[in-house]
Amino acid sequence: MDTEPRTDSDDPSHRALRAARDQHQALSTSYDDAVTSFSWPDVGPTFNFVHDWFDTFARGNHRPGLVIVEEDGRRASYTFGELVTRSEQVAAHLAAQGVGRGDSVVVMLGNQVELWESMLALIRLGAVIMPTTTAVGPAELVDRLDRGQARAVICNAADAAKFDEVPGDYLRFAVGEPAADWVGYARAYDVPPAPLPHPGNASSDRLLLYFTSGTTSRPKLVEHTHISYPVGHLSTMYWLGLQPGDVHLNISSPGWAKHAWSNFFAPWLAEATVFVYNYARFDAPALLTQLRTEGVTTFCAPPTVWRMLINADLSGGRGSLREAIAAGEPLNPEVISQVERHWGLTIRDGFGQTETTACIANTPGQKVKAGSMGRPLPGVPVVLVDPLTGEVVDGVGEGEICLDRAQQPLSLMTGYQGDVERNAEAMAGGYYHTGDVAARDEDGYITYVGRTDDVFKASDYKVSPFELESVLIEHPAVAEAAVVPAPDPVRLAVPKAYLALAPGHEPDADTARSVLAYAREHLAPYLRVRRLEFFELPKTISGKIRRVELRQRETELEGNRPPGEYRDDDFPT
Repeated sequence: MDTEPRTDSDDPSHRALRAARDQHQALSTSYDDAVTSFSWPDVGPTFNFVHDWFDTFARGNHRPGLVIVEEDGRRASYTFGELVTRSEQVAAHLAAQGVGRGDSVVVMLGNQVELWESMLALIRLGAVIMPTTTAVGPAELVDRLDRGQARAVICNAADAAKFDEVPGDYLRFAVGEPAADWVGYARAYDVPPAPLPHPGNASSDRLLLYFTSGTTSRPKLVEHTHISYPVGHLSTMYWLGLQPGDVHLNISSPGWAKHAWSNFFAPWLAEATVFVYNYARFDAPALLTQLRTEGVTTFCAPPTVWRMLINADLSGGRGSLREAIAAGEPLNPEVISQVERHWGLTIRDGFGQTETTACIANTPGQKVKAGSMGRPLPGVPVVLVDPLTGEVVDGVGEGEICLDRAQQPLSLMTGYQGDVERNAEAMAGGYYHTGDVAARDEDGYITYVGRTDDVFKASDYKVSPFELESVLIEHPAVAEAAVVPAPDPVRLAVPKAYLALAPGHEPDADTARSVLAYAREHLAPYLRVRRLEFFELPKTISGKIRRVELRQRETELEGNRPPGEYRDDDFPT
């Protein structure tokens, strides 16, 4: 790996962060030592990720900081030094138009260099970033700009028309040929590059405003500061196993928190290269070719992508890959075993939320237990809390995953902006409540059970939808599954599976019989899937299944059997 000398800063905030970062990297495979010795760095009262961290190693650095490869083979590489210069130009351009410290700015861009430039530029100015997916429409933009009190918008010219229906006196910057009343983003490159002064932002000032995906209700507006994500992602960096000079590939969409986790903060805390492969339609063989060609060393993808990869030809080898990571949804054991068999690598998954950085994970060099998310990451005070009593569950047991606020978790959001009721609920009893239930074993490993509002009872047995879904998706006909309670006169409720089929399989009785038989064989009797329906699964804009809509559908059916529903007793053994 290229280890070109870096320029260290004498600033105490930089020294504190570097010491914590270096310690984490030195102990990357020594979990117990890292947990015992790690403490969050005190970066002082005015920390700014760009001025006090990124610039100190990136200025004049000729190593690649960002590489973007397009589906047609076009490749663009930007050195760390170029990213410093370009972001300074963009910052000066935005400032000249009136964007300043504390102003919130909607950044609605795809995986393109302007996205990274804009984020660096806005942090330089002490402004507030509102990452937004390009998939949103005018109605959602009205809500976002209103609740986020946006001062400006940066988007591609192709998306500018969406804002015709979004009222407000906000600045408009367009990448590409700008429409009337829009300022051309590219004018930034005409600005003579020059360092900008530190904005003097407080470390506790807000930096990021994220809208959650809204799987069960109206999206929440999550507020993070200049330290909660920029410094808090030391936990994410540790989980990913990132080292200086690594090439990191993360599959996630811009506009959502995971993109900032693994395509911005964690890699650049590690001084690693961010590699992006853009495609219109997922192509597993093409992605594998890029992974090998570009010398990717650390790779993070959602389980859905991993499932597609294991169905492709993995015989070409893993290339330079050292770390394989899954995130975004719980990982089922079958995927882990397939990758181990082909590549000799163990996929390590983890847990976190938009409201936090990585909290629980299987870390490098540690034993991975099938089905477990791993153990609490260094510096993250994870506890399990009994939802009924509010008491902390000691040792082996099950409870809601919470963060102990008495231990001041640096990586936790400040709260939900403009939502006093939800904020009070999330922070009740001195804990941050994730809304996720998990079980802990005698070795401290934590296994995901489900959302507090997804777990249900059938015949007085508690049912975790995830446990059933993990079995169902192992059947070759099943691409995706969502399990919800269906009202039943005898058992009160029974597990019903809504299924999306893999290509080549028909939504008919033969497929239903095969899936139900497979579930019967691989699940305990009390967890048996009693009903199934082939269905177009409702999803959030970020692609997460909205089980709440399926539960509502079952309630509205009032026990009536819909056309196309198959039941376990339709196929007696």
